[in-house]
Amino acid sequence: MTDRTTFVSLEGLRSRGWTDGMVRDLLGQPDVQGRSPRRGAGAPVRLYLLARVEAVERAREFGCARAGGAAGVRVAAERRRRAVLATLRAEPIRVPILPPAELERRAVRYRREIGGAGADDGAAGDLARWQVGYLRSALRSYDALLDGLFAASGRAEAERLLRQRVDAAIAQAYPWLAGECRRRTEGGRGGR
Repeated sequence: MTDRTTFVSLEGLRSRGWTDGMVRDLLGQPDVQGRSPRRGAGAPVRLYLLARVEAVERAREFGCARAGGAAGVRVAAERRRRAVLATLRAEPIRVPILPPAELERRAVRYRREIGGAGADDGAAGDLARWQVGYLRSALRSYDALLDGLFAASGRAEAERLLRQRVDAAIAQAYPWLAGECRRRTEGGRGGR
């Protein structure tokens, strides 16, 4: 069994058959970035989570990149982007249904847990914002649907679609929160 917190360096990726272009196109930004105190003059360190590397290596894009270069990667990445978007559109979003008093209690507790005390406390609409924030956090499991997208291959578009679907599901389950959900969707507010 593989330790899921193990990282691979750029040199390690190269020894596994990766090219710099494949790293850029399939992995994108490193999971850990910094300077090495052990190497001369604080050399840059870029580490990639082994679990993510292995997932990409199992994907069709990796095989296409090895066989056909960048063009194959783009075609396979576009195919995956379309498949993930189709899954996002089809996946039912199940919002937990709570009595209003319980939702209010959980939302206030969630707001305190995330350190939300501040200038907006007590303003009109705070409770609705907190409730939608709590419900969005409760629906984070749907973020796993985005895992099929590597680097920048349509991830922003997929995240936007998922936020819209989650907001619509919350508005349907809790009609009194529809205005706040609409505000978040229209404002492009990505936070939970």
